[in-house]
Amino acid sequence: MAAPDTPPSAASPAPATPAAGRRTLTVCGAAHALHDGYTDLLNVLFPLLQAQFGLGYAAIGGLRATYSTAMAAGQIPSGLAAERFGGHLVLALGTALAAIGYLVAGHGGGLAGVALGILLSGLGSSAQHPVGSSLVAGAYAGTRSRAALGAYNFTGDLGKMLIPAGFAAMATLLPWRTSLMIVGGLGLALAVLLPLALAHERRAMAVSRVAPATSEPDAPAGRLFTGPFNLLLTMQIVDSLTRAGFLTFLPFLLQSKGANLPTIGLALSLLFAGGAAGKLACGWLGDRWGVLPTVFATEFLTAAGIVALIPLPLDAALVLLPLVGVALNGTSSVLYGTVPEFVAPERRTRAFSVFYTGGSVAGATGPILYGALGDGIGLTPMLMAVAAVALLSLPLASALRPALRAVPAR
Repeated sequence: MAAPDTPPSAASPAPATPAAGRRTLTVCGAAHALHDGYTDLLNVLFPLLQAQFGLGYAAIGGLRATYSTAMAAGQIPSGLAAERFGGHLVLALGTALAAIGYLVAGHGGGLAGVALGILLSGLGSSAQHPVGSSLVAGAYAGTRSRAALGAYNFTGDLGKMLIPAGFAAMATLLPWRTSLMIVGGLGLALAVLLPLALAHERRAMAVSRVAPATSEPDAPAGRLFTGPFNLLLTMQIVDSLTRAGFLTFLPFLLQSKGANLPTIGLALSLLFAGGAAGKLACGWLGDRWGVLPTVFATEFLTAAGIVALIPLPLDAALVLLPLVGVALNGTSSVLYGTVPEFVAPERRTRAFSVFYTGGSVAGATGPILYGALGDGIGLTPMLMAVAAVALLSLPLASALRPALRAVPAR
């Protein structure tokens, strides 16, 4: 069935020059670093909130779900808005709202004010993944998109390393509310710069309204929700369930081993340093080994790493965390980079919106379920359950094999 007419994509309105492509990757990478850092800053904030407000694991999961639900709710509208108004504008407005959320959370108002700020920040961050991924995929069309998306995902892990650790360091010297407001101010500054830095994308979109971009010759056409895309989406959901559950409750596992706040910040930095390396390595391995062997390796090692962390003393756990990070975050680089292979270019923004929404829904529901489970049976059995969920990706990856064989050779 022929693809229906759609508005010109805000992600790939016209072929990008090499210089414009590099600029798009750099700017979107900076936004990715900030937003992913904002997301994982919560893992440092939660123990502080537990100490101040006496929260249980289920309540912590509920706060995480507030952020992830807001992110999930905004991703598809953000993708549609980017098609209509341009990715540069939507990305800037989303960044500003995410920053304002942390300013609200830091300003005061008790737990309700913090929850409102977390909700606003999650809603603002909903724009970054679908819009940023689409901009990068459009700037590096065809066979180059997977490597470019791997580099883009790598920048997110740089933010995960730097921003939570920076917040943890500030929170040892300043009140945590003041530290949140400083981090929010950083986001507002980036939001002002984004439209200027992406001016080339705005001009390209204006051109595309006069002369719409042509489709790439090797891209699939037809309906968006194909069987292979649905399988890939399901794998993303399983991967997000595992990652959200582990990241939310890892600080509490470390606390049980005697870690203080700076040590928790260091631990998350080590984890995300491994994750950054894993995204680069797994993007490379996905091209050479193939998607399936890479996913099998990363998901199995994720499950094994989580189980191994539980009995280890704190020092040994810190040594293992970078290796766990390689596997934990490496899968996503392969999954994100495979999305363009199963959708037509004009549907790329919507496909990424749906793809990231699935992950955000999993990120919202997973911590609630795991938190309730942890309150009922304890932290250690709950983390064992998180490890078991990671293994659900293995049969899904096997089912994707025929579709990957049908993709034209790179």
